[in-house]
Amino acid sequence: MKNEDLQEKINLLAENNNQESKNKLAFQEKIKRYHSLKEIIENINENLDLEYISDSLTSAAFSFIAKNKGNCIFYLADKHGKLNLYKTKKEDRALVIKDKEGDIFDAWVVRHTTPLFIEDIKKDFRFDLERLTGQDTRLISSLISAPLISNNRLVGVLRLDNQLPGFYTQDDLRFLVIISDLGAVALENGELFQRTQDLAIHDGLTGLYTKGYFSDRLKEECKRSFRQGFTFTLLMVDIDYFKNYNDQFGHIAGDLVLKSLSTVMTDYLKEFDTIISRFGGEEFCVVFSHMDKKKARTIAEDLRARIESTKIILRRQETNITVSIGLANFPGDAKDETELILKSDKAMYEAKQKGRNRVCSI
Repeated sequence: MKNEDLQEKINLLAENNNQESKNKLAFQEKIKRYHSLKEIIENINENLDLEYISDSLTSAAFSFIAKNKGNCIFYLADKHGKLNLYKTKKEDRALVIKDKEGDIFDAWVVRHTTPLFIEDIKKDFRFDLERLTGQDTRLISSLISAPLISNNRLVGVLRLDNQLPGFYTQDDLRFLVIISDLGAVALENGELFQRTQDLAIHDGLTGLYTKGYFSDRLKEECKRSFRQGFTFTLLMVDIDYFKNYNDQFGHIAGDLVLKSLSTVMTDYLKEFDTIISRFGGEEFCVVFSHMDKKKARTIAEDLRARIESTKIILRRQETNITVSIGLANFPGDAKDETELILKSDKAMYEAKQKGRNRVCSI
């Protein structure tokens, strides 16, 4: 009897020791994970670029939590909360994620704006698995997912899934939530930085590029033209009798004219490889990359006619505007960006002298 009691005690001690060893390993793993947070924070704060931040988040979740098993999916949310697949990390690199806007599990996270933990989807009563039919056919048994929320706005969803049931733990989900919270702040900062950058290079009234930014891009285009051996054409566009609109209708009307012209130009030229800028006052510049002067002139003529036919309402009066356009080619007409601007400007003034509402070239 004593031997049996002693053996029972030995068995209990062995079980306790085994459990203590497991607890110790789990604790060491938890410490290791939270030490890795420093690396994650440094990575996402190192660069405000959206691509870099999203790649850092998915890499961290996939390596630190999933141990590079299964799949990590990162969705960005638009202002309406609609998800769009942005970044993935996959154990099977040949696997194609078909749910570009998320599946029923992602929809649940968006609707509830709360983390999701599923040990085995076949045993989870919250979801109708028949709805997965016709969607992504890859095998999923377990998953964890967390929303990225900043200032009460859904920024995205970060998700891990695996074909094995019970692959993730509650601690895995807690760590994913921490990563997602850090990511939400980083993405918000990145968006703010991007908006600041956009304001710095775009004209506040027309939304077109500023003169300073355009000048830098034009210089780069000239360098690329020399290196790669292609030609491009510059258009200088000036509104005819612009002062008359301000005198007759007021400066607010003048602003409406500038906005209208920028909209027509942007809409009409969007199919071409262009750089469009408000160069100053009522002057605009357009670069047609990889385009010779003959083709650019044809497009310029069509643009001029489109502008002339566009109706503008100023103080309840229907009117329209016309423009004079000058164009010059690089490197055919100029040796650098400064001479190219002068040449296209000279051609534009020639159009003015010949009666306005026309296109002239050097």
